[in-house]
Amino acid sequence: MEIYDTANSLAEEIRNSKQYKDLKKAKDELMANAEKRQMIIDFEELKKEVQLMEVQRQNNEPVDEEKKKEKLVTMYNVLIANKDIKDYFDYEIAFNQLMVDVNKIIGNSIKDVL
Repeated sequence: MEIYDTANSLAEEIRNSKQYKDLKKAKDELMANAEKRQMIIDFEELKKEVQLMEVQRQNNEPVDEEKKKEKLVTMYNVLIANKDIKDYFDYEIAFNQLMVDVNKIIGNSIKDVL
């Protein structure tokens, strides 16, 4: 049972981290603004489409991803021109890096059995 206590403690520490708090605050503020919320939703949907097209391309399936990639870049540039959205993206990157680091630490400690 001790490992679950440790996992719960880690989860609590993550929720109390600056990276989590910054991201949560920025996300809550953006989602409270209907226009900005929709811009983020549209961007995330397009990003998923481009990622799916990349997987299809890697599987040698025919795709025409160039227009969507261009649209994604254009949309991203419009979004980061907005300070609140740019900050949100920066906080998202910082939080994701925290999670990558934590997962790497855990992964390195058990790599001999994987």
